[in-house]
Amino acid sequence: MTTQILQVDLSNRRQVKQFLDLPFQIYHCTPQWVPPLAMDARLMLDPKRHPFYKHSVAAFFLALDKNHLPVGRIAVINNRNYNTYNHEKTAFFYLFECLNDIQASHALFQAAFEWAGQQGLNKIIGPKGFTTLDGMGLLGRGFEHRPAFGQPYNPPYYAKLIEAEGFTQYSEVVSGFLDAQNIHFPDKIHQMSALIQKRRGLRIAVFKTRRDIKTVIPRLKDLYNGALSDTTGNVPLTDDEVKAMSNQLLWFSDPHLIKIIMKDDEPVGFLLGYPDISVALQRTRGRIFPFGWLILLLELKRTKWMNLNGAGIIEKYRGLGGTAILFSEMYKSVAESSYRYADLVQIGLENDKMQRELRDLGIDFYKTHCMYERDLLT
Repeated sequence: MTTQILQVDLSNRRQVKQFLDLPFQIYHCTPQWVPPLAMDARLMLDPKRHPFYKHSVAAFFLALDKNHLPVGRIAVINNRNYNTYNHEKTAFFYLFECLNDIQASHALFQAAFEWAGQQGLNKIIGPKGFTTLDGMGLLGRGFEHRPAFGQPYNPPYYAKLIEAEGFTQYSEVVSGFLDAQNIHFPDKIHQMSALIQKRRGLRIAVFKTRRDIKTVIPRLKDLYNGALSDTTGNVPLTDDEVKAMSNQLLWFSDPHLIKIIMKDDEPVGFLLGYPDISVALQRTRGRIFPFGWLILLLELKRTKWMNLNGAGIIEKYRGLGGTAILFSEMYKSVAESSYRYADLVQIGLENDKMQRELRDLGIDFYKTHCMYERDLLT
């Protein structure tokens, strides 16, 4: 069978629709799969509106069969801010979806490699998205579980297709399951949290409404970027990316799940939680308009699941009890709310100390996502 590769013309509505619709073909018999929020998925292919395109570029490719029907897709990204910050020349691949067809996947990756080489890049990693907030990695364990909102899901055979292109695994991230009724959470952590807050002059900002959250958003960028100050493989958020993230967060946030650690009037740490809307997205196929928002509102009221996706503290407060504060607030977010279950989203395996501590508290790391890399010079 001959595979044709088409670079998507982002001004061509039909081609964009083909790119966005392909996952529904691949996962039509997969009850665990959660469609992306349709307006967010479409935004990734909109250079006029997505903040990423103010500093970087990307290309999108479709694999078509002999009948000119899509059988695979891939995005390849040159994140110039990432490369400048990390002193690299690295491409990302993202949004890879393909039937179990090694010829089609090979053609897709060859197109991605060629485009990245034309951009002057010498390595490619992935799956990795447009911003630090996009879920990353290829699911390698936990296929029987529904993914948290925004987190990757894929068939098991994707690993075979990717490794056939010369990729090797270089990193993993894990996600944990918390059941508030079965977790072994010692009182001493709450006591330590309270003691450290008193000694260091820290407090937890409490939010009651979305309007309250808006008051801290202008300082969220410096807080997030400060928490990344000595890490590699990340990239600071821009003002526009913070605005986009905030708009999404406010869409379906539960203000009680947003925790900001304050020193006087300055934020120094954060814990971001939000209700899981995966069931609503499955029911609406990711579409909120015109009537999907009614299902979304209903699910926000009755879901027992929440996602914890983002936690950090600026460097000067690490090692001084900051972790105990985050753990204590993490537990309170679940135990002192209407939620019972939490998905602790994507913790890097290199953070083995935190993982050991969380396991001791009864967290079950039940999903693993793998990151792959390949040299483009060979």
